[in-house]
Amino acid sequence: MDEKLISNKKPSFPINEELYGYLTKYNRNIKIPIFYDDLLRFSGSVTVYDKYDNDTLWIRVYYPEFEQKEIDLSLKQMYNILHGDGTEDVLEYLIVDEIDYCTFGNSKPFRVKIRNILNDNYAYIYVKKADASRVYGLEFEDILSPNRIHFLIYKDTLIEEHVMGIPGDMFMEEDLKDLPKIEKQRLSKEFVKFNERSTLRLLGDMRAYNYVIVPTYDFDQVQYRIRAMDFDQQSYEGKLKVYRPQFFKDNLPFVKMVQESLGERSIEQYKKEERSALAKRLKSSHSRINLLMKCMKNDHISTRENIENLKHDLIEYTHDKNFKNCRSMGEILQVAFDFVVRNYESVNVYIIK
Repeated sequence: MDEKLISNKKPSFPINEELYGYLTKYNRNIKIPIFYDDLLRFSGSVTVYDKYDNDTLWIRVYYPEFEQKEIDLSLKQMYNILHGDGTEDVLEYLIVDEIDYCTFGNSKPFRVKIRNILNDNYAYIYVKKADASRVYGLEFEDILSPNRIHFLIYKDTLIEEHVMGIPGDMFMEEDLKDLPKIEKQRLSKEFVKFNERSTLRLLGDMRAYNYVIVPTYDFDQVQYRIRAMDFDQQSYEGKLKVYRPQFFKDNLPFVKMVQESLGERSIEQYKKEERSALAKRLKSSHSRINLLMKCMKNDHISTRENIENLKHDLIEYTHDKNFKNCRSMGEILQVAFDFVVRNYESVNVYIIK
């Protein structure tokens, strides 16, 4: 386990015109009533603690009274654009309960709690500074993973829906030890698939606090899904291990659980299942993926050093020499996707024969 896989803070990369064109085509680029910078003008704050009185590294922010009403209205409108039809007839039933600001991490997001006063249900949205890496990560999550995720962008502001679930580090600390053997086996299967999925699409930094565990009850049984909730490290780092959750120190409890719950043949079977699922999604969303990859191949979202290092690692890992001529992270990911599809098609041709 290497606890120093990520040494430097990733810079933020702007959304270029080509990527904006893609986002507009697929209804991601929609005019919104408030910008990230508007929320930075808070006049006061208090620390947010968890149920154990630990500092969460979030602060609850407040605004001057004459600005608060306008900000609340804009945030409700933003929520309605993301989750509703954008009409304003529901706004009178929505209130902004909390606006929290995260002082930790790359994106420094605002987390906004919106409550419906008719039924007391609530939901969160996140307002962040737009970053090209994160946008690519969100799009790949929506298209290529088993999970859908909603987000909007306008100029330099990004709005995301909340990914519901139990944060991985919290699950390990509070729930993992009490799981029966059969549930550990199911969760082990999901971690293997999540690990493989992150590697194949080059989603990095899946430390335990960057993904959530989603339990689903099926009659008297519990199934598990692991969902990424942080996409800042999409195709940036130069070390292949950064894209493999198994190599992060705080994922060690899950790695040990897999070793104890699954044999090598089962692990290999689940890895093959995930590669097959990714290949099918790539083929079924061919036009959209091609357009997104065209944007990414022309984009600057990493350093020359990282690109060269990752090419070397991937050639060593896959023995695919096609990585050698890649000049951008987009080209590297294209070769990785082609590798997955090519292997899937060769297996299926063999089965058909």
